[in-house]
Amino acid sequence: MTDIFQPYDLNGITLRNRIVMAPMTRSRAPHDAADTMTALYYAQRATAGLIVSEGTPISREGQGYLFNPGVYTEEQVKGWRLATDSVHSVGGRIFAQLWHVGRVSHTSIQPDGQAPVSASSKRAEGAVAFAYDAAGQPGFVPTSTPRALSTDEVRRIVQDFATAAENAVRAGFDGVEIHAANGYLFEQFLNPLVNDRVDAYSNSPENRIRFAVEVVDAIVAKIGAERVGIRISPYGQLFDMPSYPDTLETYRALSAELGKRGIAYVHLMDQSNYKMASQDAADTGAQSAGARTEEMLRTIKREIGSTALILAGAMTLARAQELVDAGLIDLAAFGQPFIANPDLVARLQHCLALAEPVRETYYGGGAEGYIDYPPHAA
Repeated sequence: MTDIFQPYDLNGITLRNRIVMAPMTRSRAPHDAADTMTALYYAQRATAGLIVSEGTPISREGQGYLFNPGVYTEEQVKGWRLATDSVHSVGGRIFAQLWHVGRVSHTSIQPDGQAPVSASSKRAEGAVAFAYDAAGQPGFVPTSTPRALSTDEVRRIVQDFATAAENAVRAGFDGVEIHAANGYLFEQFLNPLVNDRVDAYSNSPENRIRFAVEVVDAIVAKIGAERVGIRISPYGQLFDMPSYPDTLETYRALSAELGKRGIAYVHLMDQSNYKMASQDAADTGAQSAGARTEEMLRTIKREIGSTALILAGAMTLARAQELVDAGLIDLAAFGQPFIANPDLVARLQHCLALAEPVRETYYGGGAEGYIDYPPHAA
């Protein structure tokens, strides 16, 4: 049995254990830059083998939620440096999750009130952005209709990601994770029922993965493959992402290209499992979803070779141990449990009770529900 609490070599970066703190939007940066409270939040949780930061927008255009610390201005770089120094001071490792939401945004937070951009002009029906409402107050509002990017603009965004990666390294991050999951810009290219383009980024899986591969290559050229991870969510249906028949083929093609590049890791977000756990499902449909997830894990693991595989989504210690021992994953990511349990690793290791987070304090606000959760009482 593999001891997941022992150190792990992530492509040359030593992690103190195989537990990953998954990225979680907290919307605590009123000036869109990390500050002392951000630094304390991450330092409190730095016993994780690896922290992946909340999504940090690569540009104002890429933002879909208010009060998220970006990584495209000098002020933002300085703010993140305080956070990374704090994490490193207590022996932690932290990657920045680079984020462009694409169509999951609103004109009120776009430059000059322009339309959000996407792979197509299809609106994310029923989706919301955390933006300004008609009265100018922060809140969840329906997403705006996007504008399809031109081919040249796609290439410009590739470079925006590369610049953001350089900024992240200057800010002291150990690496970056490309956010290619959860219905945001990358999935808007990957999904053929959203991507209706007629250029080199459309039609076949090979073309639909092109944007993701180009971003990986551009970032690798700037900061090195060992500092690069990517998050994906096959079968995810967040923000009006419809199911499509060649999902497995699409992610097999993407994984094969990632495997050639020797990046640090692939981070799979299992949304189907999350829904199963939240509904306490134990029916045939849940079993099918579990089998589908395992098939995807085996496919990705085979294609990426020595690249590490992380899994997130309703993770438990028992599930993490089982999947690591089976060789299906290398690291296990926990999200919401880290909110109320800054010492989650110790609690898991010593079978201590977990505190429950207060959902009403997930987004926005101040210290309450952010940095005021205590460690387990001795």
